Amino acid sequence: MVYIIILLTLFIGDGIIKYLVENLIDQKERIPILGGKLFLTKYHNFGAFLNLGEKKKELVKLTAAVITLLCLLLFIVTLGRHGKRLLKWALSLLLGGAFSNMCDRLTRGYVVDYFGFRVKNKRLRNVIFNVSDFGIMIGAVLLVIAAR
Repeated sequence: MVYIIILLTLFIGDGIIKYLVENLIDQKERIPILGGKLFLTKYHNFGAFLNLGEKKKELVKLTAAVITLLCLLLFIVTLGRHGKRLLKWALSLLLGGAFSNMCDRLTRGYVVDYFGFRVKNKRLRNVIFNVSDFGIMIGAVLLVIAAR
């Protein structure tokens, strides 16, 4: 049950933030937070991570859906087994983030990203992400560790 709560908390929490960002922040606006180390903004990501595949939206949507479905099947099978806590944590985080971003793709046609780092490095300065992306990244790392 705790793993479903983790998944739902990430999905719902990120959804609330995305709703607020869409309705309260202008597209080019950058609002400093955490002493200016991070900023809030609104970015419509039509691709995958780092906007990869932005010109192939349908392929990105299909690929994301297939991967999400496979993770969901593994999650369902794993939930019924004793142990495998790290794998369950990994899949909870992965799926919470994947469901949120997939919901965006299906309802909006893009993923709402809203956090960025205020750094000097030009590459990192232009990276905008959301809480779901963190869930997916942390879940993926835990998945690799759990597979060992």
